[in-house]
Amino acid sequence: MDKKPEPARKEPQMRTVAGMVEGVKRKARVLKRMQVMSREEYGRLGLDVRMELIRAVIPLGLMYIQEELEREVKELAGERYRREGGEADLVRHGSNPGSVRLMGQRVGIRVPRVRNRRREEEVPLRSLEAIRGDGEVNERLLRGVLHGLSCRRYEEAAGAIPGAIGLSASTVSRGFIQASAERLRQFQERPLHRYDVVAIFLDGKTFGQDTLVMGLGVTAEGEKVMLGFVQTGTENEKSLGEFLGGLMDRGLNMESGVLVVVDGGKGLRAAVEKVWGGRAVVQRCQWHKRENVLSYLPKTEHARWRGRLQEAYQKSSYEEAKGALRAVHQELSARNLSAARSLEEGLEETLTLHRLGLFEVLGVSLKTTNCIESVMSQVEQICAKVDCWRNSSQKHRWLAASLLSIEPRLNRIKGHVHLPSLRAALQRELKIGVQTRVA
Repeated sequence: MDKKPEPARKEPQMRTVAGMVEGVKRKARVLKRMQVMSREEYGRLGLDVRMELIRAVIPLGLMYIQEELEREVKELAGERYRREGGEADLVRHGSNPGSVRLMGQRVGIRVPRVRNRRREEEVPLRSLEAIRGDGEVNERLLRGVLHGLSCRRYEEAAGAIPGAIGLSASTVSRGFIQASAERLRQFQERPLHRYDVVAIFLDGKTFGQDTLVMGLGVTAEGEKVMLGFVQTGTENEKSLGEFLGGLMDRGLNMESGVLVVVDGGKGLRAAVEKVWGGRAVVQRCQWHKRENVLSYLPKTEHARWRGRLQEAYQKSSYEEAKGALRAVHQELSARNLSAARSLEEGLEETLTLHRLGLFEVLGVSLKTTNCIESVMSQVEQICAKVDCWRNSSQKHRWLAASLLSIEPRLNRIKGHVHLPSLRAALQRELKIGVQTRVA
């Protein structure tokens, strides 16, 4: 049977101006009307706000920088070629070649000069100093390096800006170190008393040979906030106890009771009991418990037992879930005693949300350590470009900068409207606010 001839491929053609305009009109019917700021509205903004707008777009920024410099020169020395206007003794004095930083790049411009004739000295331009601020550069370098642009390729990326002077790898590296060190200081020093924390996730991430244990808080409104981290060789009670105590020293309020979600590590669990014992209720991660039990069984049996355990944990009431898990434990005892002992260890703490009567409304968010695992996954994506961890400072700076970059994008937990019920249940469990009668 003869094959049908393939239709000839049409060569791509340039869209005409008329077609482009027509396309814009069609878009305009769908998209909302763009709010355009008038020059008068722009002029009423404060200097700092205008500087931020200038930095946002490089092509327009260059034009407006010159306008901003000329505006200040006009205020100081009056109109060009006129004797009136401006301040006494101040005159224009030509211009010098200079540069400003836009989007982390140095761009060449002509810088007008103003001179005080009586004092015979140069008058600095305030707008130029504002544009040249080093903080803006370091912040952009920080975001560029964190979001995938390596120090060595930063100079290559500078070619995208006509007339830009590329920054060397060492310059970018120094800028990143300064900016990330400042982020680390902010992260370690920010007070925690402003957050009404009702739940805390604790888990560790490996950096080279070390483990960095992080704390993620959930506020009464469901917002997620990074509380801190500690570097430790293993999740041992002593170092983690000092870390938890340090969070309280920074203002973390535990008086109203907190649900602490952990993966089941003995050192971490012991530290929580020692430091927060009277103000914390522990929820062991059901996912980690299930995987720990499966690790004692052949892979060919994983699917069956995973389904049995998952079905038991999904029971809505405490009595039903515990009864189902007891039945699984009994069957495991005949099949594998080690797996049965693993299931029995800490079983009651995996059912904390069931016991509090909140599993149906908050189980999706709080029955596992998935919330902090998600954060660590994002940290891994950012830090994966680091080939060699040279020292502890590098690990701390990268982790702090990554967490502060991720934090604003974290969503509220599912079921956050039920967090007041969790707070009340925790207080009943811990007997907070209950007065004991004296006979």
